Amino acid sequence: MTYEPLHHKYRPQRFADLVGQDAIAMTLSNAIELERIAPAYLFSGPRGTGKTSSARILAKSLNCLKSDRPTANPCGECEACK
Repeated sequence: MTYEPLHHKYRPQRFADLVGQDAIAMTLSNAIELERIAPAYLFSGPRGTGKTSSARILAKSLNCLKSDRPTANPCGECEACK
């Protein structure tokens, strides 16, 4: 059995998994679904509020190889999603 830190093991993998960030999750999901993705996003705020998790989910959503276009629900299996 290999060691995996808890913050990696339980990191949210989809926008629906984000806790306490409903507005951000909805905004980013809508941008992806409507194909209105901004050229840059700035994630700021206090420590522990989900900035890194949100950015990682956004990156997975934009780069998922199982879909021919960006998707709000990344597969979590392809090379880009791991």
